[in-house]
Amino acid sequence: MKLTPLSFALLGLMSSGTTLAAELSPVVVNADFRPAQIETTASSISVIDQTDIQKRAAQNLQDVLNLAPNVNLAGGGNPAHYFQIRGIGERGQFNTPLNPSVGLMVDGIDYSRLGAAGTLFDVQQVEVLRGPQGTRFGANGLAGVINVKSNEPTNELQAHLERTIGNYNTQSEGVAVSGPLIKDTLLGRLAVQRYTSDGYIKNDYLNRSDTQNQDELTARGKLKWLVNDGLTLDLTVLHINLNNGYDAFNFENDDSTITDEPGKDSLKSNAFALKSTWKMNPKVVLESTITQSDSESLYSYDDDWTFNGFDVYGYSAKDNYARSRKNHSFEMRLLSSDLGRIFNNSTDWAAGVYYLAQDEQLSRTYPYVDSPTGQESNKYLTSNTAAYGQLDHHLNAKTTLIGGLRIEQFNAKYSNSYGFNKSTSETLYGGKLGVNYQISTEHLSYLSLSRGYKAGGVNDDSSLPQDKIAFDTETLWNLEAGLNSSLFNKTLKTRLSVFYAQRNDQQVNSSSATANDPTDFTIYLDNAAQGENYGLEGEMDWLITPEVKIHSSLGLLNSTFTDYTYVDPNDTTNTINLNGREQAHAPSYQYSVGAEFYLDDHWTAATNIEGKDAFYFSNSHNQKSKAYNLVNANLEYALKNWTVNLWAKNITDNRYEVRGYYFGIDPRTNYTADLYTQQGAPRTFGLTVAYDY
Repeated sequence: MKLTPLSFALLGLMSSGTTLAAELSPVVVNADFRPAQIETTASSISVIDQTDIQKRAAQNLQDVLNLAPNVNLAGGGNPAHYFQIRGIGERGQFNTPLNPSVGLMVDGIDYSRLGAAGTLFDVQQVEVLRGPQGTRFGANGLAGVINVKSNEPTNELQAHLERTIGNYNTQSEGVAVSGPLIKDTLLGRLAVQRYTSDGYIKNDYLNRSDTQNQDELTARGKLKWLVNDGLTLDLTVLHINLNNGYDAFNFENDDSTITDEPGKDSLKSNAFALKSTWKMNPKVVLESTITQSDSESLYSYDDDWTFNGFDVYGYSAKDNYARSRKNHSFEMRLLSSDLGRIFNNSTDWAAGVYYLAQDEQLSRTYPYVDSPTGQESNKYLTSNTAAYGQLDHHLNAKTTLIGGLRIEQFNAKYSNSYGFNKSTSETLYGGKLGVNYQISTEHLSYLSLSRGYKAGGVNDDSSLPQDKIAFDTETLWNLEAGLNSSLFNKTLKTRLSVFYAQRNDQQVNSSSATANDPTDFTIYLDNAAQGENYGLEGEMDWLITPEVKIHSSLGLLNSTFTDYTYVDPNDTTNTINLNGREQAHAPSYQYSVGAEFYLDDHWTAATNIEGKDAFYFSNSHNQKSKAYNLVNANLEYALKNWTVNLWAKNITDNRYEVRGYYFGIDPRTNYTADLYTQQGAPRTFGLTVAYDY
């Protein structure tokens, strides 16, 4: 029998071994109400730790998310901005304001829909929570949440310095310093990194190799003030400055372009989070968090993908989307301690309130907009006000019942430069009912039913049919069962979950050609009546011997429309029926298998193979990507305070696609519709030298 990479992943999840003296280190999840070891959590969660990040020389979230089952991303940017969990999530944004399906939290600051903010220097771990997070995160957690947690200040002086060089003129320098400002009272941490790369695109017209470049600066400061035994204040200040190029598409679907006006994909953001943790008494803890972020982004591209004169009809244009976004949030919650359980000391509880205000403004510059100035703009003001609570009732030493509820008021006001104004207001609710059963000290099983939601909204293009101007709220019911196991003296840990999700009034991206402009198309949001997503997720960590460790993950997914038809925008006499078709960016399998070999006290080698099935690029056409497999490896040498890491990604230089569009843009074919794709990164390699004190 021939074993495919998928077979190896499945075998890894089913493997057993003998008792070993060493054990795997505990992994703690921080995204829920209380920190908890991952094997005690009753949900499908992946944790990508600092070791994984460093050995892959990962700069951004897109470099590590293949390690998490049933998680995909959409290109169309530099780096990817949008993520999908279990086949659910946005794939891009142009004019229309979006409410996120996948939340992104960075040190408690909401960066949903700004995926480029997920830089990874001095990050402790990335937590991926799959499935609706209706109680904890509300409207931003329909499909799940990605939580990025950086390293905390320490009570001892520590320092980390690193320097990286790689192909495509990749370079980075980073420094992190941590320690006490006042011993045992005021602790601080400062981390700064600069990352640059020319990128792998060659612009043949301009004779340049840096039009898809990256120039990224991240600075993070943290203070922890231990005011007294009962009060702690944590302050995080974050500065992100990404000045990246965007020049990704061409007629040949390869790594060369002929644009005369390459685009930009930049983000500048300043943010802070202030958290207070107050032990009011031995029974109750009060947590309060204030956050604010101010972000500006520019997303632009050469709209004709060519140079002036290439198109015999004279078409040449550049499209620019400049956005500003200001977020303000406040959250306050009460948590019971072990002594604060209610109902005869049987029930842990949490209760809180949350408020988020967001002001997002877009200014688009494009010569073909319906404006004499070549500019159009819109403003999207939203507010979320929520109250939530959760009870964890311990029936006995083995069985716990969980009930959580969140009620959220969502208000939105939209206006644009054409005089269109619309306000919406909705009351939304979500939550979770579940039961955990501790089968033995080695096995925890769980069953849960949860509800997530994503607010509706409005499309801003007046050329759309009247029934497409507005779209409805989407809801998601998710039934999930799982088993977490820790075996053989904690040398083998597995997590397995199965789920079934019912999507109602599913929000989907659709597109239509723009009249009198064959290269342009209108992207808008629409509702599919219903869809279903079901599958399996498994992860395994196995310390075979103290010298050999294996990690594997497997995601299986079936995601289909069960009731979705729409009128073909290019032929109004034709109705397109997508019933039974897979949803976009939802590969039916995804896997990762890796091994680490501790060769001696100094040398460590690691290798990893990861891949995913083909997937549809969009709901508005039937073009698909190709299935692919990627091989990565690194060799590390450590001596005292020094570490040298030789790394390589996509060693076999496989071609694979991360975004695809189907439309007419090539004047040589009279704008006949065709598939155009953005290619993923080719083979990259480099050397990282680090010093730790």
